[in-house]
Amino acid sequence: MTDWRPIDVLLVEDDQGDILLTREAFELNKVRNRLNVVNDGEQAMAYLRREHAYAEAPRPDLILLDLNLPRMNGLEVLREVKADATLRTIPVVILTTSEAEEDILHSYRLHANAYVSKPVDFEQFIRVVRQIDDFFVTVVKLPDQGQRP
Repeated sequence: MTDWRPIDVLLVEDDQGDILLTREAFELNKVRNRLNVVNDGEQAMAYLRREHAYAEAPRPDLILLDLNLPRMNGLEVLREVKADATLRTIPVVILTTSEAEEDILHSYRLHANAYVSKPVDFEQFIRVVRQIDDFFVTVVKLPDQGQRP
């Protein structure tokens, strides 16, 4: 028997179609995890720091981060998250259309936990999101929110 509990996932994505697909993947997988969405890098940092409209936001257990974001790109968000002692333990999965080796290397140098290229095919996209969710819910042991620095 496992200690399964729903997790809070923060999706940082500006493409409304990809947001819809991600929500659908969660629903099709009967995932009880909570998916919260912000649309740019500045909103992501405000959410994570619980600033302004996000003062009551739950601390995410997992961040799904696109690289191509307005106002502050995904690499900048990743750099800030991993430099912040209160946020760095949150796993960050880069979920992006970029397959550029430079982006992959840069992401891992900034301590991304995984780098996943978004498939363009609907079924493949759904499968990838489900696999990410399954992995972080059933395989990986995440730190308890109350125990984070």
